[in-house]
Amino acid sequence: MLTNLRKHCIYFMNFRNRWSCKHFPMYYSRSLLCMETPMVHIPENIPDDFTKIRIENCHLTELPQGSFSQVHALEFLWLNFNEITLMTIKSLEGLSNLTELRLQGNKLTSVPWTAFQSTPRLKILDLKNNQLDVLPEHALRYLPALTYLDLSFNQLSITSKEVFTNWPLYQIAEKAWGKEGLVSNVVLALHDNPWSCDCRLKGFVEFIRKVSPPVILMNSYLKCSGPRTKVDKYFHEVQLKTCMKPLASAAESNVSLSLGANATLTCQVKARPLSNIQWMYPLKIIRGFTQIDEETITSQLVIPSVHLADRGLYTCMANNFIGNSSVGISLNIDSPISSAPLPPPVPMLSSNDSPHIDIRIAKQTVYGITLEWHAVMDNPAETWFTVHFGKYDSPKKEMIFIGPGINSYSVSDLLPVTKYEVCVTLKNHPPREGQCIVFVTGSDISQLEQRERLIHIIVIVCAMVLAVPAGMYACTTEARFSCVDRCVDLWKKRRRHAEDAEGSERQNTFDSLQAASDEALYRDPEEKPTKRRKSEDRCRGGSAAHLY
Repeated sequence: MLTNLRKHCIYFMNFRNRWSCKHFPMYYSRSLLCMETPMVHIPENIPDDFTKIRIENCHLTELPQGSFSQVHALEFLWLNFNEITLMTIKSLEGLSNLTELRLQGNKLTSVPWTAFQSTPRLKILDLKNNQLDVLPEHALRYLPALTYLDLSFNQLSITSKEVFTNWPLYQIAEKAWGKEGLVSNVVLALHDNPWSCDCRLKGFVEFIRKVSPPVILMNSYLKCSGPRTKVDKYFHEVQLKTCMKPLASAAESNVSLSLGANATLTCQVKARPLSNIQWMYPLKIIRGFTQIDEETITSQLVIPSVHLADRGLYTCMANNFIGNSSVGISLNIDSPISSAPLPPPVPMLSSNDSPHIDIRIAKQTVYGITLEWHAVMDNPAETWFTVHFGKYDSPKKEMIFIGPGINSYSVSDLLPVTKYEVCVTLKNHPPREGQCIVFVTGSDISQLEQRERLIHIIVIVCAMVLAVPAGMYACTTEARFSCVDRCVDLWKKRRRHAEDAEGSERQNTFDSLQAASDEALYRDPEEKPTKRRKSEDRCRGGSAAHLY
């Protein structure tokens, strides 16, 4: 097929992909040229005596294993300006005579450097204008004959000097230059990368400053792209320090405040490079930090209007790639003085000014509940909520302040057969209609039953009773509470009657509770049975509580 070497050009046609390449005899060697020819993969059946292959602007996306393994005579391989993103460890298999590899203008984010074991004679490696962001410490180990390496216009930000000092060619050239004065130069192109000039780049910066023949930099004026204090400075203008692990400290490790005061907990961290900081405390919200200088940052945790539930140990944690450090700050809340004047009440927001808050009981246990709520806010990242909780008949409820981003709260250790009320409002605002739930805890049970199952809950919405497996009675505050009291009394009577009955078994199953509820609450001995209508089941002024 390809025996006539005098033929000026030969076309390899693939009708499915519609690409064509030309073959030219050049100085007793043969080459393959493919320019601006869309193709899906490397051409097949390339003669093994080709010495130069140039495939550019052809939209190639990968170099599969053994792409040119049959072309044993290949010396020059140019694959510039394609879209190559993947190169495997065996992409260069069989190319022991390759001396020049150009991959400029592709989309490589990494290179399998061990692939160069198959190219021991490689002298020119052009990786300019790719997306490489990492150079492994032994990246150049298998490039002993390399004399030109172009890594410019990539995404390199951090690298170590060991990448180059461990390069066999650099070690040999450095020794030979000092003894004989005659050795081939090694050209490096490392400019136009986003170098981050912090402590991690210290060794590399020192290497660049001291580099001298036989190693020659194509552009010795390497610039810093960060951090902020070193942007656009040249390597020879910066002084970098050794890295150190974070050291966290706090001016005050014990803070005492009065109830309702604003708390600001501050920790200071010194580290190289800058560390990540987070606060660990009951609400588990991560806070940011403010940079003071290149090595020191300050983080402040702000808690508006502290409550008794906010007291405890707050831990400021900092870490970088070397290590971590933490400091604890104890927050104490002084009990309120009874004679102290109360702050003026916050006026009730109108329905137009306050967002609607949907609340529900998400989980119920024997002596506790988990409350969840949802509200559509303009600034959810800055909105605090207040949970009002206490016994239903208590004139003063406990207030728990919930930080931004949290939409649930759990209460435990509740008293059995006790009516409670829980409300969710915007911070420092009193409850309004539709923002509260009233529930009654179940009766005490044995430890065995407590471990094995949840107690059942009866949700009361006026005269409509729903039996659900949860363990408490619940209805909205929009309902008339007389119906709640009546339901509770009837339930207690039914409970005592069931306990006194001889020979009866206490199963407390879902079906038995539902049957008892239907009999006790849906029948009135003084009234005739009537068909319940939907309009009669709904409480005046609002809807029933939503249970999920």
